[in-house]
Amino acid sequence: MRKIVLFVSVSLDGYFEGPDREIDWHLVDDELHRHFNEQLKVMGGFLEGRVTHELMAGYWPTADADPSVSAPTAEFAAIWRDMPKIVFSRTLQQAAWNTTIRREVTAEQIRVLKAEPGGDLVLGGADLAAEFVRLGLVDEYRIYVHPVVIGQGRRFIHDPGHRIGLRLIDTKAFGNGVVLLHYRTADGSAAG
Repeated sequence: MRKIVLFVSVSLDGYFEGPDREIDWHLVDDELHRHFNEQLKVMGGFLEGRVTHELMAGYWPTADADPSVSAPTAEFAAIWRDMPKIVFSRTLQQAAWNTTIRREVTAEQIRVLKAEPGGDLVLGGADLAAEFVRLGLVDEYRIYVHPVVIGQGRRFIHDPGHRIGLRLIDTKAFGNGVVLLHYRTADGSAAG
């Protein structure tokens, strides 16, 4: 069965974005970007909220057409463009780039999705991730802690409504000071 994997970059004080939604403090250099590409290219699809999907769709489909972008950036453009995506939105009417729209998140729907063949599914988008966490649907957390304290903004996990036991799978330090903390749910799989 495939897993739901939440990838998130956070500040040392636990914020994933600043108070004005800024993420300019993310330290994504070529080494980290190559790591992301290696991890993501073997996945089976992206699960995105509407805001995240629109941000991604506004840049990545043609990012590799710019000759000035780095090789890892160009590689990710192809990964994102070609990867199946499910965007969860009640308002989005259409989406391109290998994207399916779903209106609601239900535990039953996600169990069916996890039982389908293919690689693990990457979860992105703050509100969508919060809903998956609340419903106990996240199997793995890959938390990239950036060496910066931003003091305010939106927290990575805010009141999931229940305790979540995690087991450390791996850590990795990058040259720019970012540290990956890779956790799996304590029982090895998400609820459901």
